[in-house]
Amino acid sequence: MSRSETTKTVLVALTANLILAVAKIIAGLVSGSSAMLAEGAHSVGDTLNQAFLLVSLRRSARRPDRRHPFGYGNERYFWTLLAAFGIFVAGAGFSIFEGVLTMMGRGGTGTGVVLAYAVLGLAAVLEGTSWIRAFHQARMETRDSEHDMVEHVRRSPDITFKTALFEDSAAMIGLVLAAAGLTLREITGSDFWDGLASVLIGVLLAGLAFVIGRESKGLIIGRAADPAVQRGIRAEIAGARGVTGVESLLTMHFGPEELLVAAKVHFSDHISADEAEDVAGAIDRRLRERYPLVRHVFLDPTQAPERSPQKEGA
Repeated sequence: MSRSETTKTVLVALTANLILAVAKIIAGLVSGSSAMLAEGAHSVGDTLNQAFLLVSLRRSARRPDRRHPFGYGNERYFWTLLAAFGIFVAGAGFSIFEGVLTMMGRGGTGTGVVLAYAVLGLAAVLEGTSWIRAFHQARMETRDSEHDMVEHVRRSPDITFKTALFEDSAAMIGLVLAAAGLTLREITGSDFWDGLASVLIGVLLAGLAFVIGRESKGLIIGRAADPAVQRGIRAEIAGARGVTGVESLLTMHFGPEELLVAAKVHFSDHISADEAEDVAGAIDRRLRERYPLVRHVFLDPTQAPERSPQKEGA
């Protein structure tokens, strides 16, 4: 998960959404389409969210200091949580409200249908480009993963990248809904379909906000490493020379590019304290080589529990 690749993905999405926010709002006002206005609100919300994500990338890159010895990686999750709130307020709330008004016969009127379709075409190109960029990053990262793309994205702690990918995917679905609602309005002469499309776009954005918010909440409070990674770390420690067992293993992400490992380790009684220190250093090096995300390794030498003698005849 490269910070530079994630930054490029967010910048592409920000540029596309900024252009489309203006174009969609103008097209919505001219055509009188609530679905186009909903898409405009969608792009405004996405633009603000991409700005939040860029801020999160910058602030989370700050060096550790005395008050924050593990760095500021978790700030990325906080700003992404704000982005999710922005999607819900700026996108979902307005879209559902505007759609309900239109379905009740209180929508506006307009004649610029050709302009609306032209903007939808432009949006398909720009947002499609942004989506391809996010999809390309997902494929590149999957090459280094033992999971398929869907599973890799689900497990990835890089919430900034996931937000950009989810937003772009929702944007493509929103364009289909807006085009369908506008087309049905022109065919039937009823604003109901246009309003329904706006409501569906709002529901889509509300679902997106919920997913991003849930992911951010789970990470901001300190999520453990992937179970497969935990098994690999445990095996690496247990297989080291002089180690007789691993009593407990704790892992926690400090941002998507930093992982803390803490373990209670049983060392053999036949090695000295100096030898145990050398073994711990070797474990530290091997873990960092195998898992580049590992930045902090704390090993606590612990005496193995004594086994109770078996009763005679047992």
